[in-house]
Amino acid sequence: MSAFATRQRTTTVRGLEMFYREAGNPDHPTLVLLHGFPSSSHMFRHLMSELSDEFHLVAPDFIGFGNSAAPGVDEFDYSFDQLADITEQLLDQLGVRRFSLYIQDYGAPIGLRIASRNPERVTALISQSGNAYLEGFTPFWDVLFAHAKDRAANEAAVRELLEPKWTQWQYTHGVPADRMDRLAPEAWQLDQAKLDRPGNDAIQLQLFWDYQFNLEGYPAYQQYFRTHQPPTLITWGRNDEVFGAAGAEAYLRDLPNAELHLLDAGHFALETHGDEIATYIRDFLRRAL
Repeated sequence: MSAFATRQRTTTVRGLEMFYREAGNPDHPTLVLLHGFPSSSHMFRHLMSELSDEFHLVAPDFIGFGNSAAPGVDEFDYSFDQLADITEQLLDQLGVRRFSLYIQDYGAPIGLRIASRNPERVTALISQSGNAYLEGFTPFWDVLFAHAKDRAANEAAVRELLEPKWTQWQYTHGVPADRMDRLAPEAWQLDQAKLDRPGNDAIQLQLFWDYQFNLEGYPAYQQYFRTHQPPTLITWGRNDEVFGAAGAEAYLRDLPNAELHLLDAGHFALETHGDEIATYIRDFLRRAL
């Protein structure tokens, strides 16, 4: 086995099994990879192989996702506050004290909670469709924000977002024709298999509803950016219709020295532009760290 091979591990955090992938030498700078909806640490499988020669990488599955525990909504408080707390506890348990953060989709409100309350621990930020500004929200969100105001009236509409056609859409929409052959169908098939587990629909509906409270944290995240000026790399799909490119550009308001790359990609840019993103990350972290 290569010294840089990715290891698949499970530990117990707050009484719950939490799965994570780890690669690279722990003596090297650590990059923590935080996934989005409806994915898992699986989305970082190629990136971890690419960067493990030079960096230590840790990619957890959030509770309710991937291979981590998925207790019912009556057994666990599915909120982004709780997901951030338990993710931070995992890092503490693993002895990861200082780290860079890669945030994508749901990983953004989770990671930025951790970063804004522990600025001394975060050495750099990498955002890929990791929204922190109102400008990033597209019409895709209209039904989700309607659901936040009236769950009962809008539940049927948001349930459609758990269906296979929408899972596949997140991967394929905005991908240029010459990159479509880079999409591995098992990526969205795996996500869908996890979504289809008994009781997981209730978990996802609860998190859909809770997402509204992430917006209340935006002023604190933006103040963190302005005050601490963490070195920041933004690699964002310009064709992403979940979090639009305006959300990427908004970072420059508070982080004028951030490095921005808008890729000809969609929401899951790592699937089609992983080589480019890995090159950007390696160059960026060498300079930032």
